[in-house]
Amino acid sequence: MATRANPRTKLAAAETPDPSARVLRRFRLVFNAVKTHFRAVETKAGISGAQLWALSVVHARPGIGVSELARAMDVHQSTASNLLRVLTDEGLVVAGRDGEDRRSVQLKTTAKGARALSKAPGPFTGVLPDALARLDARTLARLDRDLGRLIEELGADERGAGILIGSDD
Repeated sequence: MATRANPRTKLAAAETPDPSARVLRRFRLVFNAVKTHFRAVETKAGISGAQLWALSVVHARPGIGVSELARAMDVHQSTASNLLRVLTDEGLVVAGRDGEDRRSVQLKTTAKGARALSKAPGPFTGVLPDALARLDARTLARLDRDLGRLIEELGADERGAGILIGSDD
């Protein structure tokens, strides 16, 4: 689903004289790319993009626990728990206490979960995390600094950073 900027996109951005309007247009492009990917995931796999990401992490790391899943996805543990509740209710993941420490839950994908993954378009992490991972360190540092300044202007609540885009949390 990830697309490279085409000449028309670059031209449209260049034709918008107001810098804030150009940046707003670029944010719209980013959000719409994410939304398009989420729709494709839901259509093909039958689950949300956030659920697909969680399912893919569990599939790649059989026996992972809820806390480890939350860390792997960089979300709050309650967000990971909510994602897992849906995945277990749908029969895509099973939770067991089979390890040495019977207090902790180990997660595994089911055959139905593996089928959902096989139908889903990639990247499983989503197009935005995938694109960010491909950026060089200098670009990421500049983007981090500049978005930090925008977040200050918005007065955004930092707790929102632990909630996935497209999730119900």
